[in-house]
Order: sequence, then structure tokens, then C-alpha cells
Amino acid sequence: MNSFGRIFRIHIFGESHGECVGLTIDGCPAGLPLSAEDFVADIERRKGGTKKGTTPRKEDDIPLFKTGLFHGHTTGAPLTILFENKNTRSGDYEKQRAVPRPGHADFTAHVKYGGFEDFRGGGHFSGRLTVCMVAAGVIAKKLLQAISIRSSILEIGGEKDLEKGLDKAIEAKDSIGGIVECRVSGLPAGLGEHFFDSVESLLAHIVFAIPAVRGVEFGTGFAAAAMFGSEHNDAIEDAAGHTRTNHAGGVVGGITNGNEMVYRVAIKPTSSTPKEQLTLNWENNMVEPFSVKGRHDLCIALRVPVILEAVTAIVLADLMLIAQRIKPVLA
Repeated sequence: MNSFGRIFRIHIFGESHGECVGLTIDGCPAGLPLSAEDFVADIERRKGGTKKGTTPRKEDDIPLFKTGLFHGHTTGAPLTILFENKNTRSGDYEKQRAVPRPGHADFTAHVKYGGFEDFRGGGHFSGRLTVCMVAAGVIAKKLLQAISIRSSILEIGGEKDLEKGLDKAIEAKDSIGGIVECRVSGLPAGLGEHFFDSVESLLAHIVFAIPAVRGVEFGTGFAAAAMFGSEHNDAIEDAAGHTRTNHAGGVVGGITNGNEMVYRVAIKPTSSTPKEQLTLNWENNMVEPFSVKGRHDLCIALRVPVILEAVTAIVLADLMLIAQRIKPVLA
């Protein structure tokens, strides 16, 4: 439900327009130096506000440490961090309560929770909660130390020229999607399990928790379906497992092989679009024209790279702890 991981286990909570959102991390080793300054760079990367194509909603997102931190170091007890919601405009959602947004969780949440769900800003289904993922990722990255995780946007709206892709959406007065790639270097071989706890399985599980993700592929991904086996197979060149090519994306049999891990995610267009659409009005049971009002991202893919890095770090930190590759005390 709201928890993920075996040893480095995260639990997220809160709603978009509630008092706060937050997370608890269980299994974080004691002795890790940690301060609010550690979160600034990645939290800023996730923010909208001033970036072209992102929501004008701006939150300070200063981490408030509630448990698990003492004298600037983790204690080994559950670590709880809160982020306050201060810049909310809930009235935008009161007006459209009876008309669920196509493509959003408004309808499914209403059915599942019988009308008791917090519908303001998408409530617990909102991308607002990705700040919790990013925060957990900051800590996971510190645990991973020499392992490098970098994500970038490959295209927006089918255009490799990102500005051109974004301009297409602006001109159409509509939202648009994109493709984001993640690359991990410095990974040791041997992480992960076959079948259900394969590296790809764990990453896909948490990646699909990022709102708007519609697909994931590792290495050559779907292009592999059109290749010969002799072409797709990565020739092993040394005892460390380095390969001549990297069609597998650094994972074979569900286990890291020591090469760069490469995978990509497809991000759908933001559901909340100003373009007029049709949807059901459940008060009068009529299908009506509908246009989303309020503050929303034109292209949510713009904010995904740091979130993708974070969830990748969360999985890898957990796998490293399982494999006992991270020292229990880091001070």
C-alpha cells in the first residue's frame, strides 16, 4: 500500500492539500550524517514554480525531522520527516467535485473510498507526495556513496528538441508527455534475485508508484524484439563481467552484472489539462464538456528526473543492505 522495501523500508503519508506530507524510513543505518542542507539540491530540482511548463504552485519544502535524528546523525530508529503544505488553493477542487478529471484518480478513488477520499488536489493520489520519494532518495544516495545515479529527459512530445516539444503543448493549450532515462554507474555485480525480486522487478514496482509513469524498459527494451540473439547478446570481455555492448542494460537474470545500468520510463501527458474534454457529472448522471481549472504541470516529465533517481537509489540502497555491502555504522 504505502510502504516499500525490505531493510531500507519507506512509508509515505499525507495529502496534497492537507497539513503536510511526510515519510518514515525504517532500517536506515545509525551514524549517517544528515541535515536539512543535504536535501536542498534535489528538492529544488523537483519543484515547479518558475520552470516553463510546470505548475506555479511553490512550497518551501524544508524537511522537518521528527524522529530518528540526534546531534546531526541518524540513530538507527525510524526516521520521520515532514514537509508542510502552505501554498494550497482547495477552492479550485470544490468547484469540480462532481466532475472527475479524465485520466486522473478522481473517479477510482471515489469508487474505492465511497466518497470519503480527500479530493483536494488529488489528495493522497497527488504528485505532491513525490517530495517524500525524493527525500528518501537523498538519504539512499548518501548510503550508496560512490554509486552514481543520473536521470535526464530524452524527449518531450516525441521531440528530442525539448523546447520544441514543450512549445507544441503550449500552442495546443494542452498537456504533453515525455521519456526519461536513468543511468547508474559504479554498481557491483551480484545485486538482486532471480524471478520475483529481480532488479528489474523491484525497480518497475517502485517506478510505477510515480504518478504518470506508463511504461518502463531496460537496455534496448522493446527494440530487442526485432533483434537476433547473436546481435542482442552482450559479449563478456573480462572476469569483472564487463561487456562489449550493453543491450541488457546492466542486469542479466535479474542480477546486476557490473556494467552501467540503463533504463527508461514513459511519462504520460498530465491528466489535468485546460483543453476541453467530456466527463461524467455524477450529480446529474450526464456526460458534459469539462475543462480543468487551477494550477497544474503542462509537462510532468520535466519534474521526473530527480524522482526517478530517488526511487532508483531507494531500491539499490535496500539491495546493498540486503547484500551487506553497506556498513551498519557510517560515522
